[in-house]
Amino acid sequence: MQCLRPLSITQANVCFPLPVAPSPTTAVHYLATKCVDTVKHHQSTKWFMPWGPNQCDKIRDFDEAMAKKIEANNIVFAVHIPLPNKEMSPWFQFMLVILQFDIAFKMYNQIEDGALATIDVGLAYRDDTLSEWTEMAHSIEQRKLSCNFTTTKTYENEGRYYECDLLPFMELGNVAHKYYLLNIRLPVSERKKINMGIGEIKDIRLVGIHQNGGFTKVWFAMKTFLTPSILIIMVWYWRRITLMTRPPVLLEKVIFALGLCMTFINIPVEWFSVGFNWTWMLLFGDIRQGIFYAMLLSFWIIFCGEHLMDQMERNHFSIYWKQVGPIVFGSFCLFIFDMCERGVQLKNPFYSIWASDVGTELAMAFIIVAGICACLYFLFLCFMVFQVFRNISGKRSSLPAMSKARRLHYEGLIFRFKFLMLVTLTCAAMTVIFFIISQVNEGHWHWGDYTVQVNSAFFTGIYGMWNLYVFAIMFLYAPSHKRYGDEQSSGDAGASGEDIQLTTTITHVDGPTEIYKMTGKEAQE
Repeated sequence: MQCLRPLSITQANVCFPLPVAPSPTTAVHYLATKCVDTVKHHQSTKWFMPWGPNQCDKIRDFDEAMAKKIEANNIVFAVHIPLPNKEMSPWFQFMLVILQFDIAFKMYNQIEDGALATIDVGLAYRDDTLSEWTEMAHSIEQRKLSCNFTTTKTYENEGRYYECDLLPFMELGNVAHKYYLLNIRLPVSERKKINMGIGEIKDIRLVGIHQNGGFTKVWFAMKTFLTPSILIIMVWYWRRITLMTRPPVLLEKVIFALGLCMTFINIPVEWFSVGFNWTWMLLFGDIRQGIFYAMLLSFWIIFCGEHLMDQMERNHFSIYWKQVGPIVFGSFCLFIFDMCERGVQLKNPFYSIWASDVGTELAMAFIIVAGICACLYFLFLCFMVFQVFRNISGKRSSLPAMSKARRLHYEGLIFRFKFLMLVTLTCAAMTVIFFIISQVNEGHWHWGDYTVQVNSAFFTGIYGMWNLYVFAIMFLYAPSHKRYGDEQSSGDAGASGEDIQLTTTITHVDGPTEIYKMTGKEAQE
């Protein structure tokens, strides 16, 4: 964990998770250089470099600017990304930039309630140190200041710094160029009330967050390996179904759809982002993950529902609309929420839904509601698994009437099925935890001093768990042409009167995906 150093003894540290244990992201801190625009009429095409052979005319602070009679409108805050003697890389995948103002307290220039900082910002790039800068984006943005002065507002405390919240500033969906340059202006206009009542800004600090190149390579390699694994088992699974004389049942179709979604999220299209300037990769990744979430959550509902033996109707998707409908609706809301921010950022990387009060409240409410719904879903799934276990226990009374070989066979299947249900519950719990942590991290600088540090092992572990689970489900539920108990004598079957076909992990020809099918007892059941 690395922290921004305190600017005064009254200002708290601002911390970001850095790779102590291997972390998927890295945070780099930048202090803006104050450049002077000496041209009377500002040229939007002129870019100010903070260092290097063509560096700008610089000033140390605003006291020097006042002494030299330099107006605030002629000051440009310049930030070069990355730091000197370093290069950005496409392996970094994305770049998120957070802004923090250093604002000193002055009795005659205090921060007003609801103060808005108007920022005129331009972003440029180049791929070598000799070429000219090319404009990538330009925008005039507003950010609401939320600052707190922890000591008494007296003349003796002038010069101390406000404690200001971090502000979302910029997000790029890929890092296709080696060097980036940010030029930030804070235009002042008393007539238009622009940047009035925002206090005395001393410095601008930025924190650039990007994905680690090493983690990206491991992630790509993992997806490249897992894609053919799931694809092969999926083709094998569907081939086994097509060999059956009956049409596929609902659970088999849902398992195949789950395999398709897992393959869709596995396909390593990210390899192309290393060579192509695809700014939409973050949005595309979110859409893929949202589709997989919807399919996985729906599958668990149908998976448990099809194994509930007290249901009179099975194998009909329509009976699950009350459970699956809210999942689809929630996934659609996730998509709309994502499009409202990352969709707009395809055109304007400085846009943020967190920049306005309404957007912040909606985003915070969405994250909280999404977390609550995820927890409620898990509790409902636990209830369904409990019902399945209760029904299994009720059916075990039929086992003592069987021969020893058949009883041992079915007891083994029951044990393996219970284990699979517990694995399902564990997988669901980890998925819900991962979803909640992902949502919190999405806006972690808006949660005050609370943040969650996630290392690469957690991300790769969850992803590997999903693949292993889907692989196991397709392998265990592939239709089998074997029939257990057919070799038993007819007398033995007649004595028991209960020809039990258990298809927990081996799906039989005439009893697919049902745990028990009691021949001659179905009417009573």
